[in-house]
Amino acid sequence: MQDLVPALLQQFKETLNDFVPQVGMILGSGLGGLAEQIEIIARVSYRECPGLFISTVPGHKGEFIFGFLEKTPVVCMNGRVHLYEGASREQLLAPIRLIKSLGCHSLIVTNAAASLRTDWQPGTLVILKDHINFTGVNILLGPNFEHYGPRFLSMEYAYDPTLRQLFFGVASALNLKLQEGVYFGIMGPQYETPAEIKMYAQLGGEVLGMSTVHEVVAARHVGLKVVGLTLVTNFGAGLSDAIVNHAEVLEMSKLAGGKLQKLIQGVFQQKIF
Repeated sequence: MQDLVPALLQQFKETLNDFVPQVGMILGSGLGGLAEQIEIIARVSYRECPGLFISTVPGHKGEFIFGFLEKTPVVCMNGRVHLYEGASREQLLAPIRLIKSLGCHSLIVTNAAASLRTDWQPGTLVILKDHINFTGVNILLGPNFEHYGPRFLSMEYAYDPTLRQLFFGVASALNLKLQEGVYFGIMGPQYETPAEIKMYAQLGGEVLGMSTVHEVVAARHVGLKVVGLTLVTNFGAGLSDAIVNHAEVLEMSKLAGGKLQKLIQGVFQQKIF
């Protein structure tokens, strides 16, 4: 397995000079509005990063943004990479390892996802307490680089319990209803059948998506504290009369994404990190 990080790290350090981010963020489908709130000092397209995969999904710009969010130095992945696009495991691991190597101690992962519960309507905000990796892929397969993390990784506290409680406190202060749930990760890119949705819910999933689980494994491997936030954009197939399509997912993300943005900004205003 090729390690893409050393060359990328050298490239970014030359671009950033003395800037050291503390918190990384990954913005999911249609959730790029938060990037506009960052006091930007640098943008780097994935196209400028040798070896990195270039985002191909609508709603994912494909760039790193460096700057300050409420005076906290951050690096933001404005658009993520999915394995179903054809990216390799190395190309999915590299951005997370780069975020850690640049100086971050925590990572906020956001996503747009389907609800597996009839009582969680589109527009619901969910903070993740756990996940189920049903993609059929382990991102850590292959040689292990000990300087990033251990061969055998515990995922018992994948989503940091202390940070979750702090997020709940900010949500309450902002009068934002925040649910807590389990993310069920599948490979995609096709949407699910009603029978699959029923099975995923029976297996313990509460929200369903095609990202996040590999990023969180990679983040925990390098020792990043993780917060996962989901914006419910649609019901899973068979739970409503609507037929799921990506255009409607993006539209709901734009309509309801302001609540997620408000929560994250509120957290940074409280200097939680």
